[in-house]
Amino acid sequence: MLPLLLRHTLARGCDHHTTRHVSSLSLSLSLSANLPDAMASAHVVLLPEAGSGHLMSLIEAGKRLLGHDGSDECRALTVTVLIIRPATAESAAEVDSHVSRVASSGSGIRFHHLPVVEPPTDCAGNLQEFKSRYMQMQAPHVKAALADLDAAALVIDFFATGVIDAARELAVPTYVYFTSTAALLALTLRLPALDETVEVFDGTVDVPGMPPVPAGSIPGFLGDKKSPNYTWFVYHGRRFMDADGIIINTVNELEPGLLAAIADGQCVPGRRAPPLFPIGPVIDLGLKESNEDCVRWLDAQPQASVVFLCFGSLGYFDVAKAHEVATGLERSGHRFLWTLRGPPAAGSRHPTDADLDELLPEGFLERTKERGLVWPRRAPQKEIIAHPAVGGFVTHCGWNSTLESLWHGVPLVPWPLYAEQHLNAFELVSDVGVAVAMEVDRKRNNFVQAADLERAVRCLMGVSEEGTKAREKATKMKAVCRKALEDGGSSYTALQRLRHAILTGTRCNGVASPGETRVQN
Repeated sequence: MLPLLLRHTLARGCDHHTTRHVSSLSLSLSLSANLPDAMASAHVVLLPEAGSGHLMSLIEAGKRLLGHDGSDECRALTVTVLIIRPATAESAAEVDSHVSRVASSGSGIRFHHLPVVEPPTDCAGNLQEFKSRYMQMQAPHVKAALADLDAAALVIDFFATGVIDAARELAVPTYVYFTSTAALLALTLRLPALDETVEVFDGTVDVPGMPPVPAGSIPGFLGDKKSPNYTWFVYHGRRFMDADGIIINTVNELEPGLLAAIADGQCVPGRRAPPLFPIGPVIDLGLKESNEDCVRWLDAQPQASVVFLCFGSLGYFDVAKAHEVATGLERSGHRFLWTLRGPPAAGSRHPTDADLDELLPEGFLERTKERGLVWPRRAPQKEIIAHPAVGGFVTHCGWNSTLESLWHGVPLVPWPLYAEQHLNAFELVSDVGVAVAMEVDRKRNNFVQAADLERAVRCLMGVSEEGTKAREKATKMKAVCRKALEDGGSSYTALQRLRHAILTGTRCNGVASPGETRVQN
């Protein structure tokens, strides 16, 4: 570990030119290893976007950085999370709840609340634009916090690339934390070049490292070049290249082709990406004993016999969709646990408890009571997916939910609803091979017909070749994910190298030295 003065000297001097002097830096590191008395602490500052999936994922990454293995690197690090006040009272209450829980958990994570900034009011219907602009507006306060906290490194959510310049003014190395897949990262890095050559996304789209992606699987916010959401993602794709590293919530063995393509410079013509640190799966691995009736119901079911249907914190169904699901499940003949939520109340984004009499076909609950359970409120998803009775997961393909499923070796049926989930669904079926495809009509608000759900459930839970392959690959990915986090595993090693880079103040800013290995795993 380097003394604090040397770390700051490197931080100010490495940029483009000193990346050539890898051997000198290595020599300094080896010398510093013999100077334990000179070890300095490094204060790492995290800047998450306020959405729960982004906030909690980056906090979990912070916990990983701190570690509890007693190593010198872990003892030398401290972590503070910058908290941005969300734009709505509902979201603010949710963030406060998360912060309070983590602060009282003894994890060692600290929190620093940034001054309140008035959010932009002219982004109606453009969520990605809103998040990007709101994060960019925090730049002066982020800069002040970095100075006050004597930050050695800043780790930002991928919506926050607008603050990179503020950190650079203080010579603070800045890492992007990418909460989603290597597929979306590759597409985002590729986007500035595609913007110059492609007028309309139709047919298929070339994403280096994966099969040709159907235009219908491209995230909706990237499908319209006139949209501010699209413009902002082109901006983020450019700014990722200015980071000192990209931390990504994936496993090297889960997306090897994509990570290699990014590292080899296939996404950005003429340039190689900053060092990649795939440290996933970054999920809360702690399981709580649940007393919910839905978990007790699972206790009475045979092993791997139940298909679980759940669609994230924002997923809900209207009567038409709910009727199709009910009909498909009834016809499939398989056991099921279905988390069904109702539409949000006025002024809220979050679903309400479902009115089963209103949403379900008459007599459905009675006809399926021996093999199915409809759960009308939020369910303990982690505990359910971990339950041995669960053999399949019909999911919206949010990346956190997907990683939880793979951690427990549960194969998937993708039913994407929003954000990048259509791209996730394509990758899980066509590239990773842990999912059985289902027809989802994106033009009809992601409508699924009963016959398509029935076929997918039968395929996943039955003896079909497609379902068998998905189950076998999910079992393999379970082993891969767990091995990656063990001592010597790919994610463990990437995390060690990330700690080392932070403690030494290494800066790269996207410029590779000759022969340098860019995927840090």
